[in-house]
Amino acid sequence: MEKNWIKIFVSSNYYQSEMVKQALTWHNIEAVLMNKQDSSHRNFGEIEVYVHQADFSNAIEIIILNQITS
Repeated sequence: MEKNWIKIFVSSNYYQSEMVKQALTWHNIEAVLMNKQDSSHRNFGEIEVYVHQADFSNAIEIIILNQITS
């Protein structure tokens, strides 16, 4: 992964992570999912959402305002 990416969200629920990514993308913030779950046992590992360092503050506001993580 390129430099200047910051992890902004972590969940073991793929759909929750995808919702965060889509909300950020809808607000013109580039976001990337990194799936670190075990391929044979979905109960182990997490899905991480990353944004560019410059977008971090705006991304946090979007997540909080939309209460995506609830």
